[in-house]
Amino acid sequence: MLNQPQEQTLWGHPKGLYVLFFTELWERFSYYGMRAILILYLTAQTTELNAGLGWDKVSALEIYGWYTMFVYVMSVPGGLLADRFIGQKKAVMVGGVFIIVGHFFLVFPELWAFYVGAASIIIGVGCLKPNISSMVGGLYQRGDIKRDTAFTIFYIGINIGAFTAPLIVGYVGEVINWNLGFGLAGVGMTLGLIVYMWGQKYLKEIGNFVPVVREIGTNKSVPLTVIEKDRMIVLLLSFLIVIVFWGAYEQAGGLMNLYARDKIDRVMFGVTIPASFLQSLHAFYVILFGVPVAYFWTKWRSKGRESSSLFKMGLGTIITGLGFLLLAFAALETASSLDGKASIYWMFGAYFLHVIGELSISPVALSFITKLAPIKYASLMMGAYFMVSGLGNKLAGIIGEAAQNAGEFTIFMGVLIFCVSFGLLLIVFVKKLKKLTHGADDDEQKIVMVEAE
Repeated sequence: MLNQPQEQTLWGHPKGLYVLFFTELWERFSYYGMRAILILYLTAQTTELNAGLGWDKVSALEIYGWYTMFVYVMSVPGGLLADRFIGQKKAVMVGGVFIIVGHFFLVFPELWAFYVGAASIIIGVGCLKPNISSMVGGLYQRGDIKRDTAFTIFYIGINIGAFTAPLIVGYVGEVINWNLGFGLAGVGMTLGLIVYMWGQKYLKEIGNFVPVVREIGTNKSVPLTVIEKDRMIVLLLSFLIVIVFWGAYEQAGGLMNLYARDKIDRVMFGVTIPASFLQSLHAFYVILFGVPVAYFWTKWRSKGRESSSLFKMGLGTIITGLGFLLLAFAALETASSLDGKASIYWMFGAYFLHVIGELSISPVALSFITKLAPIKYASLMMGAYFMVSGLGNKLAGIIGEAAQNAGEFTIFMGVLIFCVSFGLLLIVFVKKLKKLTHGADDDEQKIVMVEAE
């Protein structure tokens, strides 16, 4: 546990959780607003009213991959900054300021302003993202059964921002002006920082700087125990799952975004839906199904069934892969239809399966890290999680680039086969891997089973 839990509660959880909830909501509004229109802006033709950059798809996907990778890779130095120098609380503030400044630059249409703005946002997200997630874990004592639920609540906040951003920012950017869209995304982060500053009274003991414990009479850090080393091994192995998952899931902002624009019939009830609007489907499904999925796992666990974090992540990877089966069907329809378009309902189904998989991986992984990571490396390991998420994003860009030559059907089937195979392999070895966690998950599972009885 990072800090003592807060005494002030609301609906059974510390009030600080809701401060972090709304701060992250607006930060994700900022990020997903930019993500929704970035690839479209890069590939849009230059016009007098709404000038895009007019890049080819391969170049745009390459930049998209690098951007989304570095946004998360910077979480490692962001975590180190908090662990070694200023603490999580101040790191979140610094990150928010950098993000706001970055969006300010993106309002200007010049290419140099785009690069400066993107770089500033990368630094800002790197400081904010790992540390605000670690602060959520710091609100709860180790073994508290509310921890996983708290991360699900926190995750729903993320997705409220992610849902509204493509609709609002996407419309402004795609229909009115790209640069105004980028600027509007920055307004979200400004609101988030205001909420965070206002809510400091509920976070007094959370996220403060904790000096590294050193051996008496030396300048060396106290070494990890055997249990801590085993848990670190499991964390590092779980990062492989994260890379595979995000490599598949993040096709949404790149390849699937372009596919929706060019090869999906987006006319519904006589209205053409902007391609960027489909980016809100992920978040909409999370908001709709986040609580039911969390409830399902609680009931499943209360019956004594396998419900470890690693098992959930393996199953989630398989379900995510199955979403690409629907996309493969869409590719077959595209190839056989007269107008070269596939039904939009394939996209609805694929996004639904991706989200069900996501809910068994992403919030679970966040909670898993706060359970297993040594206290002195809490922010660093959370930063490492987001770093490998960034590598998954870069992998997604590479896969999207490959689709330009190999074709969408081949790529969709390839992702399907790999995700299902990887998830099954993880489930086969889950019992052996659980032994290395030394009961980090089991303590909470036993508490739930006792209460159910």
